[in-house]
Amino acid sequence: MTSARGRGPTTNATFCATLVDEWVRAGLTDAVIAPGSRSTPMALALADRAEVTLHVHVDERSAGFIAVGLGLATGRPAVVLTTSGTAAVELHPAVVEAHQAAVPLLAVTADRPAELHGVGAPQTVDQTRLFGTAVRWFAEPGPPTDDGRSWWRSVGARAMAEAFGAGGRGPGPVHLNLAFREPLVGRPGELPDGRPGGAPWSRRHSAPERPAAELLSSSVLGGRPGPSRVVVVAGAGSGDPATVLAAAALSGWPVIADPRSGLRTGHQSVVTAADTVLRDAKLADDLRPDVVLRVGEPPASKVLANWLQFSGAVQFAGERYGRVFDPEMTANDIVGGDPAAMLTVLAERGELRCAPEWTRRWREAEERADAVLTELLADPSAEVSDPSVSRAVADLARERTGTAVVVSSSMPIRDLEWYGGHVGTGPVLANRGANGIDGVVSTAVGVALGRRETSGGTVALVGDLAFLHDTNALIGLAAREVDLVIVVVDNDGGAIFSFLPPAVELAPERFETLFATPHGSDLASLARAHRVEVIEVAPGSAVSDLRLAIGAALDAGGPRVVVVRTDRAVNVKAHERLNDEVRRRLA
Repeated sequence: MTSARGRGPTTNATFCATLVDEWVRAGLTDAVIAPGSRSTPMALALADRAEVTLHVHVDERSAGFIAVGLGLATGRPAVVLTTSGTAAVELHPAVVEAHQAAVPLLAVTADRPAELHGVGAPQTVDQTRLFGTAVRWFAEPGPPTDDGRSWWRSVGARAMAEAFGAGGRGPGPVHLNLAFREPLVGRPGELPDGRPGGAPWSRRHSAPERPAAELLSSSVLGGRPGPSRVVVVAGAGSGDPATVLAAAALSGWPVIADPRSGLRTGHQSVVTAADTVLRDAKLADDLRPDVVLRVGEPPASKVLANWLQFSGAVQFAGERYGRVFDPEMTANDIVGGDPAAMLTVLAERGELRCAPEWTRRWREAEERADAVLTELLADPSAEVSDPSVSRAVADLARERTGTAVVVSSSMPIRDLEWYGGHVGTGPVLANRGANGIDGVVSTAVGVALGRRETSGGTVALVGDLAFLHDTNALIGLAAREVDLVIVVVDNDGGAIFSFLPPAVELAPERFETLFATPHGSDLASLARAHRVEVIEVAPGSAVSDLRLAIGAALDAGGPRVVVVRTDRAVNVKAHERLNDEVRRRLA
């Protein structure tokens, strides 16, 4: 009996093969496929290309975040493919994150043709512009027909170009909603001719950027008598770390660096303990700048944000794609372009050189604060706390060259920023576009998959609620060849809420019910149910035990889960003790 793929070419199969051919020409290497029926033609077309590595995952929501992780790790769009109906809807959180975080993504949803809408056909919902404004481009070409062959390649090429950021808004998600009539199984016929030499059908080019100095107003550079009190605040997307640090060293700028900036590699210009240093009111006033150069995305610290807001300084914000990161609305100038190049121009012009005394005071404050945090958080005999978990992950990643860190929003990103110190040369990645905790385990899986050819593994630092929110990422994880260690801080609930007003303004019982939300789940058993290896760190363990556990998991390679159980009731006090001791030693 002849198989369906052996009968003859179908238009569906030829159309999909043409799109995939264009995507491969533009650099596609990975596709995440959530199995379904209506998406059959595209799934087969992707599977037919040896250049594309397939990652099949049964949950669409998780699949979307795996594709986000692949985009974060590689800088290239990954395809995520779903069938029609609610399967397509499940991609929305990942699409929003990719949109907000400027991560390239190609979301491909299968659909039923127009005649099957509104008549009760199964798995049929309105998927037109399903993700609203959260995409760089949307296309819905309709069921493929042979008379449309002339524009198939153009659609494929534009989808990849827009995902890469050719539209001028930076990288991000593209949504292709592809309707297919039956038959869904078939083989491709002859494809429309492509460009010679394997080139994409069309290329998009941007005009050269104007020099950053031309875009800066006189309020930043003009008429400054003598040395300035300048501070650089650097987050994700700050540009080439070596270039940023060279500009800082030339000008004497202290650089308050978010872990995701790539700058926390031990350079003497970098300040890692700004959150604790600036909690001292007198010191915060003494270190008040008159110029702030904000590059990339903002750090998480509210202490830092408040200090900047009320500093009275002239503030310049530079971001690669011209996105606005100014919630306090204090920026005098917002400029799009390469932030590292902008800092280089400013450093070479020389108007913003700092006096040696200004640089020395910041360096002294950083060294003294970091020494206190190192002493308290790396003490082998000390009891494990949430901050000591973050410090251990940072230290162990730094010791293993090239190790990537994926960190969850909520408390983990804050603890890593405040107490993590220098994290080494590996990338630090997080879903900070929409700042949600959902999808972070799946994102870490995607990052690990994207780094499969890179030396150095991947370690994820997540909270227990983030882990529970995304346990579908564990499905099939044991069988994937990924070097991923997931460190879960299990304090039985939402620890971040203990730092917010409801914790002191509500009765304890009401606070626990509405905000702390203790889950009571056995996270280690949950991971083992998915056949993932688990190491447990019991409550009250010493920091030496914690570091041995995480180090052993990293050395053994993944996938592995390390569950660290801590006491949420004492977490706030642990933070207070650290901050108080830093203030005392800086006085």
